[in-house]
Amino acid sequence: MYTYIKKWKAWILLWSSCLAFIACQTDDDTYVSVTEVDFTLPENFPESTYDFDKNPITKNGFALGKKLFFDPILSKDGSVSCNNCHQQSRAFADLPLHPLSIGVNDSLGDRNAPALFNLAFRKEFFFDGGVTHLDFVPINAIESEVEMASSMKVSVERLEKHDEYPELFKKAFGTDSVTSPRILLAFSQFLNAMISDQSRFDQYQRGDTEVLSKQELDGKAAFDQKCASCHSGILFTDQTFRNNGISDTFSDPGRALISESAEDLGKFMVPSLRNIEVTAPYMHNASFNSLEEVLEHYATGVKYSETLDPEFQKNPSKPGIDLSPQEQKDIISFLKSLTDDVFLTNPKFRNNP
Repeated sequence: MYTYIKKWKAWILLWSSCLAFIACQTDDDTYVSVTEVDFTLPENFPESTYDFDKNPITKNGFALGKKLFFDPILSKDGSVSCNNCHQQSRAFADLPLHPLSIGVNDSLGDRNAPALFNLAFRKEFFFDGGVTHLDFVPINAIESEVEMASSMKVSVERLEKHDEYPELFKKAFGTDSVTSPRILLAFSQFLNAMISDQSRFDQYQRGDTEVLSKQELDGKAAFDQKCASCHSGILFTDQTFRNNGISDTFSDPGRALISESAEDLGKFMVPSLRNIEVTAPYMHNASFNSLEEVLEHYATGVKYSETLDPEFQKNPSKPGIDLSPQEQKDIISFLKSLTDDVFLTNPKFRNNP
């Protein structure tokens, strides 16, 4: 995927104007938000970065985006849908047996597929931040040679000829005209509804002081001291790009691919730790299969390079984080309290054709 993203940087502004035009075309029946799919800002969450005034979530728009998400029609050979790499039980990350994304013709992707939730609060997307607006995210999967290997043009043509889709577009947007911007707006309505805020930790934050065990609370204390500088706030990410010492050589340049700056070599987006229990393997290149391996890496395995994040250079003689074996166990216990079983099993996100 990452070799493809740069194609879109030059003309995203043009697409933005098209999307804004389409989003303003409303009618009384189409743009009536429905409670079960509407966007509600969770308590203690920041304001969304997504502009819902331009693309509000509606019952029909959500339904269209959901159908597109599960439909392999958008791939070159009709074999791969978004759901292939984004499974609800894994917080819409990929299955562990696919450490790197697998596309049409069993093509192997470059990176581990990220989880999908709380996207309305993201500033940038993908491990290198190569896309800065949610509406453009699906383009990369559709047109990547190692994912769906198709094109927006072909997608429009297929959906126009389909028995059901023109009517679904009419219900969602007031016209049966299938266009690329409308496809992307529908996707965003479905993706923006993916809110994860019902973990045991969230219950604790809302006043249930008995819901976390002593070990989990000990883990939270250790986490707040040693991990929260990167995985900060209620989203458990500061949305920055950092080199966390997985390697000292970089076949994947990470953020530098986008910024074209040597200072960003080997830096990747700090991921949210919500639902981290179910999203193994970990890191952009699926380096670690368990949380135990991740914590051990930070304690003993961080590799020095010129762009290594300063957080891992506080001890000049030993890069990493000072974590005792007990602290590692406690932190893992706390991280498991971030699992949102309500989100992982919510029937409104299931494929029910």
